[in-house]
Amino acid sequence: MSDIQHLVEQYIGIWNEADPALRTWKIAEVFAENGSYTDPLADVAGRAAFGEVVAGAQAQFAGLVFTLGPVDAHHNIARFTWELGPAGGESLVVGFDVVSVGTDGLIHTVHGFLDKVPAGA
Repeated sequence: MSDIQHLVEQYIGIWNEADPALRTWKIAEVFAENGSYTDPLADVAGRAAFGEVVAGAQAQFAGLVFTLGPVDAHHNIARFTWELGPAGGESLVVGFDVVSVGTDGLIHTVHGFLDKVPAGA
């Protein structure tokens, strides 16, 4: 397993971490201090702001689980799909992210795209 594969797995794990203190610790382990996260619903910089985005998604989609699709990586970037839905059930949300990793081994940018979103979300 490549380092970037492991980093992306940890990143997806953050989205599933319900404990705020543990989530903050996990964010610091994989996300650069001034890292940026941009998707159609958010454009934030910094660990705390990213943590707020994750907390908001968890509140909106309580009880659902993020799962990681295939990771395609080269150099310092990776692209991957993810799904959000009930464990073992049909996904309600499907997305595609691209991350760049700095020389420090942390994620510096995330660019997210939403391919499937439930009505009214």
